[in-house]
Amino acid sequence: MTTLLWIAAGFAVLLAAGWLMRFVGQMATGNKPAFRDMPLAVAFGYVLGVAVVVFGVWYYFQPVVSAQGMPVAGVLFFRWAVQGFAIFAVAAWIFRFLGRMVGTGGTKKVFRQMPLTAAFGLLVILIYAILAIFAGAIAPYGQAEVFDQVNALPGGNAATGGNPAHLLGTDQIGRDLLSRLIYGAQNTVGIAFATTCIAFFLGGSLGFLAAVVQGWFDQFLSRSVDVLMAIPSLIFALLLMTIASAWAGSEKWLLTVYMVLIIAVIDSTRVFRLARAVGMNIVVMDYIEAAKLRGEGRTYLIFREILPNAMAPLLAEFGLRFCFVFLTIAALSFLGVGIQPPLADWGTMVRDLAQFINFAAFSPLTAALPLMAAGAIALLTVAVNFVVDWMLQRSSGLKE
Repeated sequence: MTTLLWIAAGFAVLLAAGWLMRFVGQMATGNKPAFRDMPLAVAFGYVLGVAVVVFGVWYYFQPVVSAQGMPVAGVLFFRWAVQGFAIFAVAAWIFRFLGRMVGTGGTKKVFRQMPLTAAFGLLVILIYAILAIFAGAIAPYGQAEVFDQVNALPGGNAATGGNPAHLLGTDQIGRDLLSRLIYGAQNTVGIAFATTCIAFFLGGSLGFLAAVVQGWFDQFLSRSVDVLMAIPSLIFALLLMTIASAWAGSEKWLLTVYMVLIIAVIDSTRVFRLARAVGMNIVVMDYIEAAKLRGEGRTYLIFREILPNAMAPLLAEFGLRFCFVFLTIAALSFLGVGIQPPLADWGTMVRDLAQFINFAAFSPLTAALPLMAAGAIALLTVAVNFVVDWMLQRSSGLKE
């Protein structure tokens, strides 16, 4: 009850401060529209933003070690988050600046029009792509290589239970965590990308075909898709993966193949709806009628006429769909029915390392191990969404 009272009191103070800020602004500026027409909720938002920044600065400079000599994990994690945000912001600005200076005229123009968020997203995607493609050369060890020391603590300090040969430590069976984190980019991101491509080929082809053929074929596909979309995708995928586990038996690689096909079919239903809707708007155009009068077949109409004109919304949908597929694979791996060992993936790493969070009060770096894999998932999701938002804005023709 006391906590609720403190929250209510803080809310009332901020609300009063917002009203006072608006009143002072009206008096100081001669009642200009910027303050005269400002709603109280907007003034409250400004005050709340300032309060959050002030609290963040104060919290950042709090000691990371308590009076008893114990690390304060909350302050340390907050510092790492702020420092990481600053590093990525500076790196994104440098990346955009270099893009404006180096390259062809077209790429320079794209980087000049690019917001900093999109530059951040492209930079993160580029880093993930490099890690995924060159994981074998970048990772210090193999993803399934087992060492004698198990549960080695991160940091490489032998005095505190670490090992200089394993900077992020080892897991419960002695595998190097840094190597598995790098290989996770290759497996999790690579499999998600392949699954999204299959989903788009299947759903896009059938969606455009339904838009061209129409009639009973369109109705049959549309109603079938409606039935599949009525089932929650994660629950449906988990049910099918449980059945596939019995089919795969001891062949773990076969279960990964089943997972790719299951998720691709489930997500192709969303792609089908978009492709059909876009295709329906395109097939009534004059150039489609002209192509039909020339005697062009359905394959030509779909891949040479409809697809190029539907590329902008499909590319935006590809980014969003990739995020959903990526998160679904991570969720299935966390539940134990996704990517199977010895392959490394971030969802399984979060599950296997979750118990280390209990050591946050004694060794914050150890507690950060599961957060690294979870953070890798979240970072890529945010980066892709930044790029998709920018692509949607460009395709819509709106000015920044």
